[in-house]
Amino acid sequence: MSKTTFALIAAASAATGAAATAAIYSSRNERKVTQIPTSTSGGTPVATSPYPPSPLGTPAAPTKDLIPPVQPSGLFQYGFPGPVNDLSPQASLFSSYNRTTRNPNWVAEHITPASLALRNGDRKHSYFVEDASIPEKFRAKLKDYFRSGYDRGHQVPAADANWSQDAMDATFALSNMCPQVGDGFNRDYWAHLEDFCRRLTNTYPSVRIVTGPLYLPRKDPDGKWKVSYEVIGNPPNVAVPTHFYKVIFAEDGKTGGNVALGAFVLPNAEISNHKPLGDFEVPIEAVERASGLEFAENLPIQRRKRLCTEINCSIFVREYADRQKNLQGPPVRGALPGPTR
Repeated sequence: MSKTTFALIAAASAATGAAATAAIYSSRNERKVTQIPTSTSGGTPVATSPYPPSPLGTPAAPTKDLIPPVQPSGLFQYGFPGPVNDLSPQASLFSSYNRTTRNPNWVAEHITPASLALRNGDRKHSYFVEDASIPEKFRAKLKDYFRSGYDRGHQVPAADANWSQDAMDATFALSNMCPQVGDGFNRDYWAHLEDFCRRLTNTYPSVRIVTGPLYLPRKDPDGKWKVSYEVIGNPPNVAVPTHFYKVIFAEDGKTGGNVALGAFVLPNAEISNHKPLGDFEVPIEAVERASGLEFAENLPIQRRKRLCTEINCSIFVREYADRQKNLQGPPVRGALPGPTR
């Protein structure tokens, strides 16, 4: 997918996709609602809501003697409907889970030269597991992926958490997975992108990465833009993303120093290994519009650098079988030049 194509798609979906996603993005604290105190003074129950005012605007002040005949917030005495995004802080990752799609909204990780140099984990001792911290009815299930035709695709790769067995095990929870095309993507180009992120630690002492799924619209023959995606499982349970993003923060290690930002969006489809990585680079704002998320609002413009002008954004191709054999070997050190300032 070209930069121009994605820019058009992101712009077209801004009014709907981003708004809808932003509306469902909420704090875990919203689940901590108990019974809301009420008063029957004057014969009409009045509830005090712990939630912020409606974004639709502040209603006009009631007339002095008018007592509202209804109480919409009284519903909360039975429980807050949501939506809820389950936050999961682990040693090797931090994730936000979407109960509707049964996929993460985003998963954040941090890698350094020191973390990648440690070899205390072994993938053969890790197993895919359902995330028991998520209510069963909203959980992605192992059986959902069975004979689905899709890989259980890590958002934070196991190879990035090789510094301890527990850290690596955490990456195998299904809350860190999305259905991904296997041959040509998860086992190939996507893995090359993960390797590119690791090789950034040859140049930068600290690299932070946010990864997640996207559900982008496509223009139908009738000229209308529509969002359509497969759902796997029986009954249908887990959404199959149309695309995936990675947002990269490559830090120079100095207090208040520069941060090289890079954002990439790849289709969930077979991609030729000859395709330049730069073809998938997009402005970070395009990912924000498409996902309804914000990634760098607290990072001043003067500290921002564009990653692909600082270093050569290119993949280093290795076959899947070779990567599996060498998982316990030293990190791949490809020819990633230093910043060209």
